[in-house]
Amino acid sequence: MQSQDLTRELFGRRFQNPILLAAGTAGFGRELDGILDLERLGGLVTKAVSREPRSGNPAPRVAEFRGGMLNSVGLANPGAVRVRDEYLPWLSRLTRAHVLVNVVGSTAEEYADVVGELDRNPVITAYELNLSCPNTRAGGIEFGADPRSVHNIISQCRARTRLPLIAKLSPVLPDIAGMALAACEAGADGISAVNTMPGLLFSDRGGARLGNGNGGVSGPGLLPMGVLAVSRIVDRVGKIPVIGVGGIRSTSDVRQYLEAGAALVAIGTGALADPHLPERIVSELERGKWLS
Repeated sequence: MQSQDLTRELFGRRFQNPILLAAGTAGFGRELDGILDLERLGGLVTKAVSREPRSGNPAPRVAEFRGGMLNSVGLANPGAVRVRDEYLPWLSRLTRAHVLVNVVGSTAEEYADVVGELDRNPVITAYELNLSCPNTRAGGIEFGADPRSVHNIISQCRARTRLPLIAKLSPVLPDIAGMALAACEAGADGISAVNTMPGLLFSDRGGARLGNGNGGVSGPGLLPMGVLAVSRIVDRVGKIPVIGVGGIRSTSDVRQYLEAGAALVAIGTGALADPHLPERIVSELERGKWLS
């Protein structure tokens, strides 16, 4: 049987297939060395990178439940300079899988500074701007909930790079398609949908299960929310590439996003539970299972 052609032409690059590893679940790639073959994938999105190092939230940071996972890592990362000098060089060995860098900040300037710090590294294909971060200058409101903040971040990042900018949006936005349109009008080259949902769980002994209290919900329950968001964004915005994220555990789930109009999909919690899942999905897609 002839293998299906899964290639995608996006962001001025050729992706060998639509399967990515989602931000926050793949580390900086090296953490998965020997566990799965990154070169079998379309690419990976690194864990979040901030201007300064972040120690993250207090433990416990992850709590599993029947419907998925609750996490509050707190965007822990070594900071842009160390990522540039110590982490991205390892990723430069990849020849087929693309590297997208997830960028976070508490001000628009911090986003732009991260992009400027990393931008000279040829391994980077695009930046995924996590717009679910709280804006410290606006009383903690998420950047992605305010079109002016979205425009400011994208404009400042665009001034620091010619690489594609992808706006990652939260599923709690009342009009996610409208915000995606605003991001594109500000200069975004793509949209990533969706981020985690806010959630809270208590332990049997009382008190929150996470050290930070609430966290982000991921896993199977996020699938229909992500598919709906992608469908609405594609209908409103048009041909701009959309990365579908949330709840993928099978090739059938990937098909849901592709039918909604996603150009790429990113697997997160499913790959944490089963590190071989992304490669297995690629193999099934190559055999044409998604067409059946």
